[in-house]
Amino acid sequence: MGQESSRLQPEELEELQSISTFSEAQIKTLYSRFKHLDKDNSGSISIEEMTAIPELAMNPLSRRVVAVFDLDGRNEVNFRQFVAALSVFSKQAKREQKLSFAFKVYDVNGDGVIDSSDLYHVLKLMVGTNLSDAQIQSLVDQTILEADVLDKDGAISFNEFKRAMFNADLENALTMEI
Repeated sequence: MGQESSRLQPEELEELQSISTFSEAQIKTLYSRFKHLDKDNSGSISIEEMTAIPELAMNPLSRRVVAVFDLDGRNEVNFRQFVAALSVFSKQAKREQKLSFAFKVYDVNGDGVIDSSDLYHVLKLMVGTNLSDAQIQSLVDQTILEADVLDKDGAISFNEFKRAMFNADLENALTMEI
């Protein structure tokens, strides 16, 4: 999208606005940033290029965040995916969109629920070697026990996740300036 030229075409801008919460000016700013990150001018950003972004490099969940951006699993993100994914972080994004994104970060295997292995994987990324495997598993077990209240199936569904995140300040935690 727009990779043959250094500017986005009007129809591309219109389509990107329809799939995101961004204004035309914001999309142009994002395109400039995208082009800067696309070191080899391939029209996509590799996982390595994405995780080198300072804001992501500091985050222990950076690879999980990028995996959610990478909708087709090709280990790269094109500009359309970039805009659609970043749209979740805009002030205009709805709480439901932010919750869905956060849920996908935790749903490592992509099966629509957060099970013990998903949660263990994410917590291990977050705490590193600060907790033992047994301590992490204990946290996982307790979290699932507390959140799995609707169907008691041993996993956290999206509805259970929303319920557990009721008081979370996602509007500030998952919002950035463009």
